[in-house]
Amino acid sequence: MSATPAAGRSTAEPALKSEIKTSWAGRVPQIKPGRYPDGMPFHEIEYLACKLVLRPNRFTSRKSLFDFANVLIAPAAQCGVQFSTKWFKNTPLKIREVLFIDTRDFRLYNNAFILRRRILYTDGFPSGEPEIVFKFRHPDIQRAAETDVRPQILGDHRVKFKCQALPLKDQLGGVRLLYSHNVQFQRSAVGETGTDIFLFKTIAKIFPVLHHLKTSPDEKFELVNGTIVEEVLQDIGSIDFGSGLSAKTNVGIWRTRGEHRPLIGEFAFQMRFDDRKVLTLDAMQRGGAFLHSVATCGAGLHQPERHEDRRHI
Repeated sequence: MSATPAAGRSTAEPALKSEIKTSWAGRVPQIKPGRYPDGMPFHEIEYLACKLVLRPNRFTSRKSLFDFANVLIAPAAQCGVQFSTKWFKNTPLKIREVLFIDTRDFRLYNNAFILRRRILYTDGFPSGEPEIVFKFRHPDIQRAAETDVRPQILGDHRVKFKCQALPLKDQLGGVRLLYSHNVQFQRSAVGETGTDIFLFKTIAKIFPVLHHLKTSPDEKFELVNGTIVEEVLQDIGSIDFGSGLSAKTNVGIWRTRGEHRPLIGEFAFQMRFDDRKVLTLDAMQRGGAFLHSVATCGAGLHQPERHEDRRHI
């Protein structure tokens, strides 16, 4: 998002390669077996998530979010993918408030970590508990698997290990893969810390994997760029790649709270699976071709992925 100052190229950003690959089919490697210090086996990939960063300026109403569905019709037909908005016309908008925290020198982000708090709004008011989301994203699946993001908290947490298919940075065409090892939980699961929650040592007690990044005893986290993000999200349709692989699709924008300045747009869908065998080659190839086609034919809406860094706020 435009408010984010340059913080150097993150270690989570793979370098561009001369060979442009337009599909992720067959490109997700197996994880070498291993265990975390407590004896639990490494987590396995269980989500395939696809994202396309969009220019947000055209999204000025709920109707404009659905207008993007028209961009998907031709690519879906060309790639043998079934896309439908039939059951989504009356689906309400979702609005969430999102806060990112990091050190002043962006130490989390530059080491491939992201920490945020988000809360859902219903009819204009906060609904339910704030949710904490902590993630490690890296192009090396083994490194992502071995990074233990699990929190030391009193309550429950949920781990989501995702393969994310994204367009190449800085150019149209091609697909790159990032592996996102996430954990999420309700704020109340932390319990009372008894100290300032923004102290690095407090956060590092919750997420031990961050201990090695602390440089001084009393350093603190802060709200990234002093910005509170308002996320507007609309489910717009369903997509079916065949072989039993289907997903719900959505379009969203992030904007600053108050002045409602648009920061970034995003088209996304994800599929959960229990066994990689369901990820058949033909269905994956159709999915890769679809994402590539949307990115190229919708170039007027597509934003090159170098702007994905803005999402850190």
